[in-house]
Amino acid sequence: MSKWISSLFVVGLVIACSSSTSVGQPCTTAADCYPGVDAGALLGTPTCLTSITNGYCTHTCTADSDCCAVSGECKSGYKEVCAPFESQPTSYCFLSCDPADIAASGNGSMDPNSYCQKFGNSSFTCRSTGGGSSNVKFCG
Repeated sequence: MSKWISSLFVVGLVIACSSSTSVGQPCTTAADCYPGVDAGALLGTPTCLTSITNGYCTHTCTADSDCCAVSGECKSGYKEVCAPFESQPTSYCFLSCDPADIAASGNGSMDPNSYCQKFGNSSFTCRSTGGGSSNVKFCG
């Protein structure tokens, strides 16, 4: 019975890991980001934003369409947006927590903080990118 439970745990872990998005995952370096995805195929440079507690996996971008452009890069149905972070000149992909994007993901009018904690990271809240006029709401 123990071997069966262990096998079930491993299968569940593989399914859970393969269905999660790399954006927002903890990191210490860019090499920690996008496991199983060809980093050279991403439409931007993989980056670990270390100014966010525990690091935040993302990549550079110039438009929303650069985010989730590569198969396996993102969890299907969860919009990512391209925006500057803390008024830096470079833009990055972020998991959006805009109410319209939450509704479009099939999660109705879910509270943005609860959405971020469920689909991003248990310590995330819905916050501003701080990108000036290009500011957006993201899970971080």
